[in-house]
Amino acid sequence: MSQVRTERRDKVLEITMDNPPVNAIGTQMSDELYTAFSTLRDDASLTVGLVTGEGEKCFSAGWDLKEAAESFDDMEAPETMAMTPGGFAGYTEMWDLYKPVIAALNGHAVGGGLEVALAADIIVCVPEATIGLPEMQRGFLPDAGAVQRLPKKIPHNVAMEMMYTGRYIDAEEALHWGLVHKILPRDEMMDYARNMAHEISKGAPLALQALKETFYGSCEMPVQQAFDSMSRNKGIFPIYESVLDSEDFKEGPKAYAEKREPVWKGK
Repeated sequence: MSQVRTERRDKVLEITMDNPPVNAIGTQMSDELYTAFSTLRDDASLTVGLVTGEGEKCFSAGWDLKEAAESFDDMEAPETMAMTPGGFAGYTEMWDLYKPVIAALNGHAVGGGLEVALAADIIVCVPEATIGLPEMQRGFLPDAGAVQRLPKKIPHNVAMEMMYTGRYIDAEEALHWGLVHKILPRDEMMDYARNMAHEISKGAPLALQALKETFYGSCEMPVQQAFDSMSRNKGIFPIYESVLDSEDFKEGPKAYAEKREPVWKGK
């Protein structure tokens, strides 16, 4: 039985983790998530991804430790379980996915489940959601994205305290630190996330990808270096350079001047 469901909503691909009771991420789910996010990456008719979990308890409780424990004697490197070409959960190291992704936390995001959310560009959640990284108490590191991403999203001291102690934070604290964009009532959250995804999908497809490419590629550069890196013919941001020569680059101003909706071609 499949552990990942996908649904196309116009230009948005909705991806739902469905492995009750806590949407744990094992080998099968990772493979299926990799397939889903690869579809988002490769299908030109899709411009935005939306990932969530089935049920009201968990977005995902992370790495399937029961599966891992059962496999330890049969694997030389059990830490590679649930790994794909896109990293843990098929997605956390998919460096060539430049399309925007929204994570909608329908419940708790724990360990690797939080790391899936951290790989998204925008996170929204329900009030009941809690967020935590208990890896230190399990004998390993949150190295599928929390070590690398969390200190860039919230204050250093808070990130380190969460990782060292395994303390869980609630939705309000996550909002306070800017880890989540918005807290929505359960009966409103998915509609909000879908509407946001729809609004994002109205943008020019190449420009959306170029924004993600340049933002993550330049955000830690000094400002002057970031400007220089976006100069023509530097080759640092190829998607951005392709935007400048695209038909869509001309279509936007023309549509505005003619008081009509733009017709994007993605080229």
